[in-house]
Amino acid sequence: MPFTDITGHEQSISLLQASLSNKRLAHAYLFHGDAHIGKCMTAVRLAQLLNCDHPVLTESPDSCGRCRSCLQIAARTHPDYFIIEPDAEAATPQIKIEQIRELEQQFVYRPLIGERKICLIDDADRMTIGAANALLKTLEEPPGHSLFILVTSRLHALPITIRSRCQGLRFTSPARTQVEAALILKRELPPDDARLLALLTDGRIGEALTTDVAAVRARQQECLAFIKPESLVSGSTILSASESLAKSDRGEDTLSWLTRWIRDLVIVIVGGNRDQILHLNQLAELQRYAERADVDLLLSLLNDIEKHAQQATRHLNVQLALETTFLRLRDALGLTPAGASA
Repeated sequence: MPFTDITGHEQSISLLQASLSNKRLAHAYLFHGDAHIGKCMTAVRLAQLLNCDHPVLTESPDSCGRCRSCLQIAARTHPDYFIIEPDAEAATPQIKIEQIRELEQQFVYRPLIGERKICLIDDADRMTIGAANALLKTLEEPPGHSLFILVTSRLHALPITIRSRCQGLRFTSPARTQVEAALILKRELPPDDARLLALLTDGRIGEALTTDVAAVRARQQECLAFIKPESLVSGSTILSASESLAKSDRGEDTLSWLTRWIRDLVIVIVGGNRDQILHLNQLAELQRYAERADVDLLLSLLNDIEKHAQQATRHLNVQLALETTFLRLRDALGLTPAGASA
């Protein structure tokens, strides 16, 4: 498929197209930005354009998306197109030096059928030190017929020596409206579901396109049950729910949902933009809570939940974090514990 199939990233794509039109394409690019927003797909589309049998040569050049070369690149079977990525099945996914050495042997020779030999290195930050050093030598003296495209969502984890030898292109999440439109078009989702996924994934289009909507809705309802007054006022319910969630490895996910709900409540309290509310279908309930909630306690709780999320926690700490969060949320909402005097 051509560039037009990509949601967002108009500026980055325009820069690549202009560089190609002016014959100023760099020998190595570094696509960086948040995960699952379209960096790798843009790299694939660039590879298709460069080796397309019937390219669209206008002011904004593009591939046809249908020729043998385009289809081979999409299927990862093109003889001049190479993908290096970590082994997803490994306990610690890495790109090893052997993979780079094998690549070097391939790039010594000229392209077999295309204009260029192209290598896409996904999750480039996963290279071992040995692999990064081996690649560095190739980037310093690249073959004239080659193009390297490194993709990463952790720019800081790449050695500065690698970064300095690539032309960087920063990718940002597409606008939420773009993500919603893509979900409605490509997945034929109802607008409410498209809006939910766009907000929940913070515009990460790749994640939004693959997320199970039914599972998300079910999880949302489960988490909403924990913040009903009858659940929060019961200490025994809080303790048993926290233990069960932690043991089933759903603790972190529940904390994430609670964070979004509390943020929604704060938006209602301060009169913020309701278009940013994830639980918009719960607006009436949010408004009822807003009448008695303490916004300062809510903001303090949000801050502590986010601190917890940034730390590597053990199983017991997740359970403790859930218990503490539910109890503090009960206080922030002005609810009286069961059995306590009013």
